[in-house]
Amino acid sequence: MNDVRRGRLKVYLGAAPGVGKTYRMLDEGRRRSGRGADVVVAFAECHGRPHTEAMLDGLETVARAQCTYRGGQFEEMDLAAVLARSPEVAIVDEFAHTNVPGGGCNAKRWQDIEVLLTAGIDVLTAVNVQHLESLKDVVEKITGVPQHETVPDEVVRRAHQVELVDIPPEGLRRRMAHGNIYAPEKIDAALANYFRPGNLTALRQLALLWVADRVDEALNTYRAEHAIGTVWETRERVVVALTGGPEGDTLVRRAARIADRSAGGELLAVHVARSDGLATGVSHASLARQRRLVEDLGGSYHSVVGDDVATALVEFARAENATQLVLGASRRGRLERFLTGLGTGETVVALSGDIDVHRVTHEAAGRGTLLPSRRRTLSRSRRIAGPVAGLVLPFLLTAALAQVRGTLNLTSEALLFLLAVVGVACIGGVASAVIASVTASLLLNYWFIPPVGRFTLNDPNALIALGVFAVVAATVAAVVDRSLRLSRRAARATAEAETMSSLAGSIVRGGQTIPALLERTSETFGVESAELVDEPPDEPPDTAGTTVVPAGPGAHLVLRGRTLSSSERRVLAAFAAHVGSAVERARLAEAAAEIEPVRAADRMRTALLRAVGHDLRTPLAAGWAAVTSLRSRDVEFSAEDRDELLATADESMSRLNRLVENLLDLSRLEAGVLKLNLRATALEEVLPAALTDTPDVEVGDMEAIPEVLADPPLLERVIANLAGNAARHTPAGATVLVTASVLAGRVELRIVDRGPGLPASGRDRLFEPFQRLGDTDNSAGLGLGLALARGLTEAMDGTLDPEDTPGGGLTMVVSLPLAEQVHRVSLTDRPATRS
Repeated sequence: MNDVRRGRLKVYLGAAPGVGKTYRMLDEGRRRSGRGADVVVAFAECHGRPHTEAMLDGLETVARAQCTYRGGQFEEMDLAAVLARSPEVAIVDEFAHTNVPGGGCNAKRWQDIEVLLTAGIDVLTAVNVQHLESLKDVVEKITGVPQHETVPDEVVRRAHQVELVDIPPEGLRRRMAHGNIYAPEKIDAALANYFRPGNLTALRQLALLWVADRVDEALNTYRAEHAIGTVWETRERVVVALTGGPEGDTLVRRAARIADRSAGGELLAVHVARSDGLATGVSHASLARQRRLVEDLGGSYHSVVGDDVATALVEFARAENATQLVLGASRRGRLERFLTGLGTGETVVALSGDIDVHRVTHEAAGRGTLLPSRRRTLSRSRRIAGPVAGLVLPFLLTAALAQVRGTLNLTSEALLFLLAVVGVACIGGVASAVIASVTASLLLNYWFIPPVGRFTLNDPNALIALGVFAVVAATVAAVVDRSLRLSRRAARATAEAETMSSLAGSIVRGGQTIPALLERTSETFGVESAELVDEPPDEPPDTAGTTVVPAGPGAHLVLRGRTLSSSERRVLAAFAAHVGSAVERARLAEAAAEIEPVRAADRMRTALLRAVGHDLRTPLAAGWAAVTSLRSRDVEFSAEDRDELLATADESMSRLNRLVENLLDLSRLEAGVLKLNLRATALEEVLPAALTDTPDVEVGDMEAIPEVLADPPLLERVIANLAGNAARHTPAGATVLVTASVLAGRVELRIVDRGPGLPASGRDRLFEPFQRLGDTDNSAGLGLGLALARGLTEAMDGTLDPEDTPGGGLTMVVSLPLAEQVHRVSLTDRPATRS
């Protein structure tokens, strides 16, 4: 079997339709063909644009496949014909297109392209940024237009080459206004909706950032493949190290200013959590506040685990290709720096290499205390320096005293040696003090107790003196070491209390979700993972680095990564209790959410009874009085009076009938039993009947508006309710305007009034039943018109949203799918892709 080289994919990415993707793709095909490559056009959608269609001249085009679907004829790319033709390069437009059901073996065009690539055919294709799966919801928020045809980001990222086709928003709008993108009848609606300057600017930024991220990925991959550890300053990346101390806010703001000095600068904050558990001196409340500050400034927060803080910081910075590293000046005093040696800042500077290191001064610099780790009272450097000092310092003192022999007596010399032993105890603890005590005793015996120059072991007084010296030295060292241990325990207790206080406060305020609590637990105890499970794991607890603690009824907190000590388990139990309370609160919230619909239904029934008791009584009483008068034999009515009474009865019964129908329709909508008869419906057919009872209505040109998929009687009632509502709020002398336009495969019908409008705060209640916002006239009815209109519109797969009318007033926008578009891809409910 011969191995076939996989084809290469080149993707032309654009921010919006009309930027020129298809034009550039065909131009590339013409250039390759001119260089002798075998190029065919497998599928190109020019949308009637003459400049794009001209680029097809001279290129071989594969005939499209004819597909039949639900009685309609459609054209798709003939995949089999392209494979049989086997060109070197195939041009395939509309990367995210959905194939007509039954038209081929694949549902999506990008899957067809994968087949071509597997066959060794290079492919040129095009896609808009709104069709990338990861950006679908973002684009919908920006434009208000849902995107149904998408392609997975990973498929585009795997492309051999991604080229951005860019044009400024002003240039694209000019291109639109000149008729180079859409037909003339669609230009105004497009410019007023999807092609607004703000929309185009946001889409352009999305496209630029997506391509920039892909360039970063390619750069990181290249650096990893070639083992490049040096920093390439392609973009300013500023890493700021946070300890949880009071200086964090100052460091974050300084780092943000450094990042802002260059275009595209990136801010990253990192906190190094020690793997041996809770670190003293760390305020989790401060870390949480600093994390929010970083995110508010547009940066990202990271947490890494490492015993050596300096090494972990430098490794993180190199992994992120950081150019600058911001640290705070040491909080240790001069004595502590002298006793403990180089600190984190000095070590980072020594390891940073080509990364610039900024050491920022702050108010807490030089005022901190050296706090011990949990398991050891001394740092690693002091555990090494202590024994060395215990051996070297007595010899140095002996050499110094030998120079002034005869000046001091034996008592003074012994006290100086005792002072040296105490100093060694402060540096290295009891073990180092014992070494210093033995060394000092031997040197004192040999050099300063007569006979000088040899050890004296037969003199009882000398032996007693040396023994007392050793005991005093060891006792003083033990007292000093115990004092250090107690101070460190007190500092650790304070840190643990602060941690638990911060955690309890966030729980009480409801400021942390369960995932955030689990992440914080993992960071605090320096474990690989923390998860919440219903049942404990099968493996025995506290083995293989797994710790399991109960976190409330039916919940267990599982930590994996290392075995915790007894003191850590005590703190972990408190963490688990807080996690359990969060779980219980979440369960209560779910129960409350289940109860809320019942309460809402009860409120609606109460409102319904009140409204029915008032609003149904008026037409019922008027009709009843008219009929009773007509049946009376005591009064002789004239023909005019009889006609007036009959008209009153008819009007009352008609109004009563409308109210009852609205109530029944609303109840059917809420019960989900409303029957729909959706079919192709022309607005010209529905509007006359819907606007019969609404005076002073101006209707725009509807001839060019295609048919929508709707239930005609229901659509008529929607328009009638909205027009009646608009008429009530339109001042005398003004008219209600009804217009329509086509955008992104849907028809938008606008009912515009020139009334007082509605503030944004009142729009949440606009579509609630039994609300009459701004109405003081109780004759307005039950307040079901807008609620029923939205319900009926959504039942027809449409939307109803309010907008401000330019110049004052409120515009109700009814959006319905095109009948032709839905008929074409009814199984997927997706509009056709446009390039």
